[in-house]
Amino acid sequence: MKTVAISLLGTVLDQRGRGKKRWDKWRPTISLCQQEDLLIDRMELVFQPHFQRLADLVTEDIQRVSPETEVRHHHVEFEDPWDFEEVYGSLHDFSRQYGFDRDKEEYLIHITTGTHVAQICLYLLTEANYLPGRLVQTSPANRDNVDAGSYQIIDLDLSKYDQIASRFSREHSEGTIYLKGGIETKNKEFNRVIAQLEKISINSEDPILLTGPTGAGKSQLAKRIYQLKQTRAQVKGRLVEVNCATLRGDNAMSALFGHKKGAFTGAATQRAGLLLEAHDGILFLDEIGELGIDEQAMLLRAIEDKNFMPFGSDTPVSSNFQLIAGTNRDLFDDSRSGKFREDLLARINLWTYRLPSLKERIEDLEVNLDYELERFAQKAGSLVSFNKAARSRYMKFAHSSEATWRANFRDLNASITRLATLSDGGRITQAAVDDEIMRLKHDWSAKSQEMNPKAITAKFLDDETHTKLDLFDHIQLTGIAKVCKSAKSMAEAGRILFDQSREQKKSVNDSHRLKQLLAKYGLDFSIFK
Repeated sequence: MKTVAISLLGTVLDQRGRGKKRWDKWRPTISLCQQEDLLIDRMELVFQPHFQRLADLVTEDIQRVSPETEVRHHHVEFEDPWDFEEVYGSLHDFSRQYGFDRDKEEYLIHITTGTHVAQICLYLLTEANYLPGRLVQTSPANRDNVDAGSYQIIDLDLSKYDQIASRFSREHSEGTIYLKGGIETKNKEFNRVIAQLEKISINSEDPILLTGPTGAGKSQLAKRIYQLKQTRAQVKGRLVEVNCATLRGDNAMSALFGHKKGAFTGAATQRAGLLLEAHDGILFLDEIGELGIDEQAMLLRAIEDKNFMPFGSDTPVSSNFQLIAGTNRDLFDDSRSGKFREDLLARINLWTYRLPSLKERIEDLEVNLDYELERFAQKAGSLVSFNKAARSRYMKFAHSSEATWRANFRDLNASITRLATLSDGGRITQAAVDDEIMRLKHDWSAKSQEMNPKAITAKFLDDETHTKLDLFDHIQLTGIAKVCKSAKSMAEAGRILFDQSREQKKSVNDSHRLKQLLAKYGLDFSIFK
């Protein structure tokens, strides 16, 4: 492991005397590279551009006392080194742009130089893991002594400093807001889930299982978890997203685990596979319940052992990925029925969170509406807003029982996109809202009718008969209607409907039996054609 020091240039302490006289004074940045028991392989020197001459001189002196140390320069911009917000922002930008490699390097954050404000900022960034290292402080042997002096490494263990840690809850708050896409949500259950996920994202590499209805935001949340881990130097690899519902048979094995050339017909070249592409990153398996049993078994091994066997190969490969899984199914029911492996469910069930539907967190609809308008404005390059009456009308409908929000936030996104696209002069009018409400009602009603037996039978029963029938009759008639519509003749429909009971009759006349059954409800076979 290489040792890398990150140090602010000391514009006072590192500049003491001119010419040879500078060697008569203790200088902290030089001192850090003079320690007999601490080899600094690389010094990252951070300073404002107008101190370039001093930085060049300090670099020359470091190379003189420690030829093994490589020195790199980094410019930061802040006019007032005592302005906390300005200094923190500049150093925060530096930390996010720096390419940390914690597998090969360990980092020491030098907090002896710079203003007290700068030192505090370095501490905060290290405590929050934006600078993933330990603090180091240098000090002279005694006043104006030319010796190297001493150093002390401070390893932050927040479990020992509960009071200090509580003062920096802002970092946690910023993380949760980030996971929510910058939206100040009100729903208590959703906020509880996000607050825990923020901690887990930073502190755990174990699998995360996100459940909830389609359109609740599982994919978006997985992306934000990845991005949050990136800002804290928690991942180096990619986010690889997979919709498991699109994977079937040999294609599933090949896509996930890769294959060897010639492993199956059409395998003309070798394929790495998505698990290998997610090395040192995150693998998001959406609709994980759609995976086949064989794929589930291989995935379990890959999670536990960090290696797996590509399709058609006898040599295992390794991939160090973190799994985030998403599903709208009840995996516990699937496990009991044998559709999902119990051992895999146990492995991915460590951190399981259900995302509520839009209806369940309807108090968050308005802020998400504004969020969708902002997203549209960014894409279109122009602002769009509701007039007062239109917004009131839309919100009243959105909270009503008529608004089912069947596809959750996907419905909301589609609705706002339509309204914003059709707006004149960037203003959404009440007339446009009324048209949109009619469209939403139609879409949701059509979907409901597809599943509602009474709505289906209403298409071919007269009102009086429809009203008198029990739900049982409506369900039975729905099935009969489906068979009659697909059959070429009444005889064929009868054979399908009475395929078992017909064997018990001495005289078989399926057409007559179906005709009598339909007549009971005042129907004729011809109405289904």
